[in-house]
Amino acid sequence: MNAMSKKLNLIIFLCCAMNITAKNILPYKNPALSVEVRVNDLIKRMTLEEKVGQLLCTLAWDYYYIDGKAVKVSQKFKKELQEKQMGMLWATFRADPWTKKTLANGLNPELAAKAGNALQRYVIENTRLGIPLFLAEEAPHGHMAIGATVFPTGLGMAATWSTDVIEQAGVIIAKEIRLQGGHISYGPVLDLAHEPRWSRVEETMGEDPVLSGTIAVAQVKGLGAGDITKPFATIATLKHFIAYGIPESGQNGAPSIIGTRDLLDNFLPPFRRAIDAGALSVMTSYNSMDGIPCTSNGHLLTEILRNQWGFKGFVVSDLYSIDGIYGTHHTVSSLQEAGIEALRAGVDVDLGANAFALLCDAVRQGRVSEAAIDEAVLRILRMKIEMGLFEHPYVNPKTAKTGVRTAENIQVAKRVAEESITLLKNSNKLLPLSKNIKIAVIGPNADNRYNMLGDYTAPQQDSNVKTILDGIRSKLSPSQITYVKGCSIRDTVFNEIGEAVRAAREADVIVVAVGGSSARDFKTSYQETGAAITSSKVVSDMESGEGFDRASLSLMGIQSRLLQSLKETGKPMVVIYIEGRPLDKTWASEQADALLTAYYPGQEGGNAIANVLFGDYNPAGRLPITVPRSVGQLPVYYNKKRPVVHNYVEMASTPLYPFGYGLSYTSFDYSHLNITKKSEEEYEVSFDIRNSGERDGDEVAQLYISDKVASVVQPVKQLKGFARIHLKKGETKRITLILKKDDLSITDRNMERVVEAGDFEIQIGSSSEDIRLKAKLTI
Repeated sequence: MNAMSKKLNLIIFLCCAMNITAKNILPYKNPALSVEVRVNDLIKRMTLEEKVGQLLCTLAWDYYYIDGKAVKVSQKFKKELQEKQMGMLWATFRADPWTKKTLANGLNPELAAKAGNALQRYVIENTRLGIPLFLAEEAPHGHMAIGATVFPTGLGMAATWSTDVIEQAGVIIAKEIRLQGGHISYGPVLDLAHEPRWSRVEETMGEDPVLSGTIAVAQVKGLGAGDITKPFATIATLKHFIAYGIPESGQNGAPSIIGTRDLLDNFLPPFRRAIDAGALSVMTSYNSMDGIPCTSNGHLLTEILRNQWGFKGFVVSDLYSIDGIYGTHHTVSSLQEAGIEALRAGVDVDLGANAFALLCDAVRQGRVSEAAIDEAVLRILRMKIEMGLFEHPYVNPKTAKTGVRTAENIQVAKRVAEESITLLKNSNKLLPLSKNIKIAVIGPNADNRYNMLGDYTAPQQDSNVKTILDGIRSKLSPSQITYVKGCSIRDTVFNEIGEAVRAAREADVIVVAVGGSSARDFKTSYQETGAAITSSKVVSDMESGEGFDRASLSLMGIQSRLLQSLKETGKPMVVIYIEGRPLDKTWASEQADALLTAYYPGQEGGNAIANVLFGDYNPAGRLPITVPRSVGQLPVYYNKKRPVVHNYVEMASTPLYPFGYGLSYTSFDYSHLNITKKSEEEYEVSFDIRNSGERDGDEVAQLYISDKVASVVQPVKQLKGFARIHLKKGETKRITLILKKDDLSITDRNMERVVEAGDFEIQIGSSSEDIRLKAKLTI
């Protein structure tokens, strides 16, 4: 037999072998078949217990143990898999005081990838059908895992008013999760924050539906935009559905009092926009509305989300929120009944896995149909197949080691922080500071790494996080800097005010960093949901973050005394707020020479703040949330419905700083507003902006409308569009924003969305109160 014949015989043999193998592949494992054929084949093969297991998402940080350089599955995981057959895990890679995972016993990116692989391998090799796991991870401002890149929290992201940089951040978050073996990213958080006392304001995109929706769309696009066939796309999970950010008394999880029209006009649209952009998962919220827990509200989860919006993804409960239908809200008499109600309402996955674990018995008892189980299971299985998990369940640990928190990723984190920093006051142009001066760096947030990061952040090596002191030290010589902490955030015992005053007197300028913290520590107690529990016995810095609701917005501890004592030195003073909510800035707005907020700016926050202080970056962040004068004004969000508010006996009704506000080191002039009708569906709103100052910089142009007469009461004004643009000094740019027909619509008395004939005032400005140009548009 010649060589050609041998080669031909070998090809024929291989083709036959491949054909035989293909015939032996079960249809649901065959990538050559359509997703629908595969998922339908799989579900027909599943027992009821296997189906219900796919709807369970268990807490997974105890499902592994580290053995030298290897990671192995724990006995707890093996036991729970045998009992529950769960198809989804949550927080496998999470590390924080609640999970008791630290830098010493937690997973770095390489070990995380090994852990994910070990869990997948065990499930695939030790279950009847070998269905891969979904790994869901917290990721509102970066993957909540050791070694991942930490971005500013949601409020800081929204303060950038920049879709470009937030999309870049989303790309990084998704890739870092996928490299480690995760698939589902929890975030962004779209709760409108109308109650600043609420503990979770920091996670939100602020108070406005248009800003929140626009920033969320950018993040969702970065996270994968719904195309989960891409190698680094995640399933973005929108939180929390819905109206969770307006709890009574500011208490986390308390009832939300809201009208149907307000829900339709403000709270639902950001979610709708993010879903249209590709978000494939929605998380329910802990609160109730009009007596119905959101986790059992079929009108929200089925009628609106699926029937009206056409949502094709899956709904997941917040942690134990199905249990809460029974144990917290008391609207049912048993945990099983809670699971039945949630499933019927439209919840597909039980995060916590207690209530849905009882659904098998409910089916056998005839209390719920197996078809209802199938409907939810199909959604989960379809995405596992679409994501390619049956073909590619494992990741490369070496790639995770080198691909997470890269130098390029850190630079994006720095850019987001820079773009978020919001300058609120700059008397006599104190900022930017000269680099030839002596500075006293003071305050509880001047050199505290964890206070820069916000809630939902993993433990960090010191070298990963840059504080304000670190940033200033990168600009000046050691002889130019004196640092004194001065006081703590909450603790009133620690007192270095005397030392701080002495340092201030010897300096040319004081830079003092105050505010809050949502940094968790190992002394704080936690609820089973992970929310922190306040305690009079443990005085940590934490005054924000899930579970830490406030009765006031004032600075805690002796921070106000520190500020007043520093003011008495007569030295110029820059006050920086590191915060998770708009804290009371009344004193600082009057007494400080310069005032800015950096929110929780993430791992590069210190470098970003230093760049702003010394003029290496011209600030252009804008407030995504109104800063009140007093808690007595609350709620004080900018787009309240008419009539226009009037002053109180004790004080003005206007906020201390309005929504959209922020200063720059340069100035901008607006002119030549023109509105052009392009079609029946949209108008072009164009105008010129000129940088009339002495520095290059960014301006955030904002478009508001005011509906002059409507059949139902409308807001005094409502943001409809914005653009962040860079202009060199002396440069003029023509800006065009698109006003769509839907932007002019209202929900009328019949609860229908309509555009009514009449006049609209088109307003262009630099904030909700700094309107530079106006024009009338008649419909």
